[in-house]
Amino acid sequence: MQTLTSRDPLAVAVTEAIRHGDLPGLRRLLSEHPGLATARIVEQEENCRGTRSLLHIATDWPGHFPHGPEVIAALVAAGADPDARFDGAHAETPLHWAASNNDVAALDALLAAGADIEAPGAVIAGGTPLADARAFGQWRAAHRLVEHGARTTLQDAATLGLLDRVRAYVEADGRPSPDEITSAFWGACHGGHLATAQYLHRHGADIDWCGYDDRTPLDIARAQDAEDVVRWLRGLGAKSGS
Repeated sequence: MQTLTSRDPLAVAVTEAIRHGDLPGLRRLLSEHPGLATARIVEQEENCRGTRSLLHIATDWPGHFPHGPEVIAALVAAGADPDARFDGAHAETPLHWAASNNDVAALDALLAAGADIEAPGAVIAGGTPLADARAFGQWRAAHRLVEHGARTTLQDAATLGLLDRVRAYVEADGRPSPDEITSAFWGACHGGHLATAQYLHRHGADIDWCGYDDRTPLDIARAQDAEDVVRWLRGLGAKSGS
């Protein structure tokens, strides 16, 4: 497997072709350099230290690159692994990155190429691509993953407002713990899902629990402009963490 630094001329050329959606240029590079599709690029930037694949480049922030699905298909056809792992601070696959960028077109292309929808390794507790999409508020990608059959945890289901799934978890024989109920409640407020939040509140959720970034349910609902959830929480006397 070929390894290039991000400043290598070949790495620069293929990165530019991918990010600009230059399919003729990309195909020419792949033809002229056998094995390039499986190359690993060593990054030294402060926010991305590690080694990644060309498919990671195709799904990197901010995503939504021109001709993204076609670029992904060309790379996979040339031998790129849709389940390649980032080698660094985490082990995310390109599907994790597409999910984190709300890039539904890239997500669909990766799944069509055989990417593992349940791949672990997310920056969010080592979870699946759905864990990233849900935690980062990438709602279109999160719901698209569910449409494709991604498994949902209680936290996923609550944050996405999938009340039937939440009920199934809460009313099962192995009832979630109070902490799990509260965390799911925080997620429902994050997603702006009033009915789900109300259901979890009736099952004992702590309305003032501080979740990510020390935000309470009221804080996160306000940050998401979920005004109906905010009004309801204020009516309950919910507090802000700030």
